[in-house]
Amino acid sequence: MVRRGDGRPVARRPEVRLAGLEPWRGGGLEPDGDYDGLAFENADLGGQDGGGARFMDCALTGCVLDETRLRRARILDSRISAPRGVGTDLADTTLRDVEVLDARLGGARLHGAALERVLVRGGKLDFVNLRGARLRDVVFESCVLVEPDFGGARLERVGFVDCVVRGADFSAATLQDVDLRGAAELGIERGVERLAGAVISPGQLVELAPVLAGALGIRVEGE
Repeated sequence: MVRRGDGRPVARRPEVRLAGLEPWRGGGLEPDGDYDGLAFENADLGGQDGGGARFMDCALTGCVLDETRLRRARILDSRISAPRGVGTDLADTTLRDVEVLDARLGGARLHGAALERVLVRGGKLDFVNLRGARLRDVVFESCVLVEPDFGGARLERVGFVDCVVRGADFSAATLQDVDLRGAAELGIERGVERLAGAVISPGQLVELAPVLAGALGIRVEGE
């Protein structure tokens, strides 16, 4: 387990090394397909069904993922660069040792997914649904998260580094060794009372004070 200088556990980042990839020849994704050592370059995968497929040692670069169905897929030891799309279905998907770079995704469905050693760096994720997901050793870095839904999710060793978090929902979530101090902006709409197991900065505590008071039923009034 990796620890900071102050002894706190920190998320382990993926170490993705890709070499000698073969270009994907197209033809469309297939449910339960097996994709190993392939480079998907600027492919339009919109509306395709790769449910249950396995992607191993793959690079997906500049791909369009509008309404792409990848439910219950397994994405392993892979790098996803500059994906863009709306309504991508990744429910119940497994991502392990994966880098997601400069994503522009709206309404991505990741409920019930399992993320382990995942780096999300750069880009913007709008209304990502992570309800009931399991995140372990995940880092959100230099990205913008607009109304992310972590409702009922389990977060263990998750870090937020130089990123913007707006309108987050942590309702019924379970947090362990979650470091929010690096968030450049931290806005929590619901579930602030579920932050036990997280560490925040003194400044963030002041900013969250009104939300915390409301969650605890504390009335703040002048004399």
